[in-house]
Amino acid sequence: MKRTQMDTLFSVLAWKMLPFELLFQVASVKKYTRVVTMHEFTKKIMHTVWPQEKRKAFCWTPRKAIYDNNAEAGCHAKEGNPFGPYWDNVGVNFVGDEFFGDIPGGFDTNQLGSRKRWLEKFSVEEYPVLAFSSAPSAFPSRAKVWNIQKYLRWSSRITEQAKKFISENLQRPFVAVHLRNDGDWARVCEHIDSERNKPLFASEQCLGEGHHLGKLTAEMCLPTKQQILDQIVEQVGLIGAKSVFVASDKDHMIDEINEALMPYEIEARRQTPDDLYTSLAIMGRADRFLGNCVSTFSHIVKRERDHSSQIAKPSAFFGVHVAKKHIEL
Repeated sequence: MKRTQMDTLFSVLAWKMLPFELLFQVASVKKYTRVVTMHEFTKKIMHTVWPQEKRKAFCWTPRKAIYDNNAEAGCHAKEGNPFGPYWDNVGVNFVGDEFFGDIPGGFDTNQLGSRKRWLEKFSVEEYPVLAFSSAPSAFPSRAKVWNIQKYLRWSSRITEQAKKFISENLQRPFVAVHLRNDGDWARVCEHIDSERNKPLFASEQCLGEGHHLGKLTAEMCLPTKQQILDQIVEQVGLIGAKSVFVASDKDHMIDEINEALMPYEIEARRQTPDDLYTSLAIMGRADRFLGNCVSTFSHIVKRERDHSSQIAKPSAFFGVHVAKKHIEL
């Protein structure tokens, strides 16, 4: 059996573990690569293919433990949340660690010689399962793999919830807005260095790789309330929107947005409570999307809108202005 990469088929929502298939269509992912769900793996495969004595954690290089100063350096794959709860939920304890930082390219097996080194160092017979202590991919993701998003389709449950909300609460055409304004986000935006112009989280989604299309600004990361209102009104005017949907990690600004939209006689709506998966699905189905350039949450929506159909759905970002003719409302 081909070795199984274990840490991509579960989603973590705070401390609650949700099976991948509850959120996404496994059949769609199978169009891209061979897949086994974690439920199938733990119930039917794990105990035969990956016995206890072979269960080792993989990480780049040894590191010190966060909570135990006396512990030896290693992967510490079960240290902290969600890592410990994740592996406990799967029913796995590790007997040792393996390090792959000396392999050219690390996770990227497309680099010359990388695939050969992996097979030489970690043979399939000795290491039937590669259990990584963190996601085996670059963060944020690279542009060359964004098109793979087309294989990640929402489950029928999430899709129906999104359709139901749109049908009952929104009129088309509608603008979907993602606001990132929690306290931790303000601290993220403090790391913007306009002089060095380094990518931050998902900023390359609107500024291109290496920011060759422009500079990252504070307005893109943390726009003021007035800037938010001005751009929402601008997007509404661009398509003659009949309604607005808002998702946020903290302040949805519904009252302020509705006041700004009063001249257009349309309303902004939100989910109560705001379910993040359904919100993502709703925003993916919007006629126009206005998101945060730096936010990886906005980037999920942008990738879906760019690659889920043959023609990309229009998207825009706070702080990134494109002159277009408005539709009279």
